[in-house]
Amino acid sequence: MTAPGAPRRTAPHQPQVRAVRLGPRSLAALCLVSVIGVAGFGWPLFADPASQVGTHAQDAPWLFAGLLVLLVAVVAATISESGLGPKAVAMLGVLAATGAALRPIGAGTAGIEPMFFLMVLSGRVLGPGFGFVLGSVTMFSSALLTGGVGPWMPFQMLAMGWFTMGAGLLPGPDRLRGRAELSLLAVYGFLAAFAYGTVMNLEGWPFMSALASSVAFDPHAGVPANLARFLAYCVATSLGWDLGRAVVTVVLTLTLGAPLLRALRRATRRAAFETPVTFDPR
Repeated sequence: MTAPGAPRRTAPHQPQVRAVRLGPRSLAALCLVSVIGVAGFGWPLFADPASQVGTHAQDAPWLFAGLLVLLVAVVAATISESGLGPKAVAMLGVLAATGAALRPIGAGTAGIEPMFFLMVLSGRVLGPGFGFVLGSVTMFSSALLTGGVGPWMPFQMLAMGWFTMGAGLLPGPDRLRGRAELSLLAVYGFLAAFAYGTVMNLEGWPFMSALASSVAFDPHAGVPANLARFLAYCVATSLGWDLGRAVVTVVLTLTLGAPLLRALRRATRRAAFETPVTFDPR
C-alpha cells in the first residue's frame, strides 16, 4: 500500500516479445531475398534494351517467380532454425488463416482489403522477423484459397512480407501505447498501402503491351521517361484501389486497433515464446 498523498507508481511496459528473433544467418538470407526481390521488381527500369533480359521479357516473370519462391522458402527455413518454436508456429497458423480468410471479403472491390489491417498490428506486436514470415505465408495461403496462383504470387508474397515486416520496425515498440501508437500505425498503414500497390504495379507494368503508349513501358526510353510513364500508369489503373486499401486500413486501425493490440500482446505473453519448452523427468 502507498501512503496518502504519495505519488502512485505505474508499472513499466514489459519489453516487446519477439516470436522470431533474426540471427546472423536469418538476417543474411532476408537481405539476399530482398535484394533479389528489388531486382525482380525494378529490372525494367535499369536493364539494357539490347541485353538478354530484354529479349526474353516474356520469360522473366516466371524466372523471377521461381527464384523468389526458393529464396522465400530459404528465409522461412532459416528463421525456423533460429527458434520458431511450436507456440510461434501455432500463432503463425492462426494469424495466417485469419488473414487469408479476410482477403476474399473485399478483394477486387475498390481496394477494400481488411487483411492489411491485421498484418500491420501483427507485425507491430510480434516483430519484423515474424512479420516477414507471416506476410509471406498469409499471401500464399490466400492465393490458394482464392485461386490467385500465378507468376505474380511470389511477388505478392515478398511485397506483403516487406509490408508486415515494416510494421515491426516502427519505433517505440516497448514504450509507445494508446492513441500515439494507433496514430503511428494508421499513418504507416496508409503509406504502406500505397507503397504495396505501387510495388505490385512494377510486376506487371512492363508486360501490359495493350495499354496506351503514353503509359506503357518503353524498353528504349530512359529511366526518367519510364518513371513518368509508370507514375501515369499507377494513377490511371490503381490509384482508386490503393486509396480504398489505405482508407480501410486507417479506419480499422483507429476503431479496432486498441483491443486487437491488447489481445495480441496478451497472447504473446501467455505463450512465452522466448521461454524454452522443457519436460520434467518422471
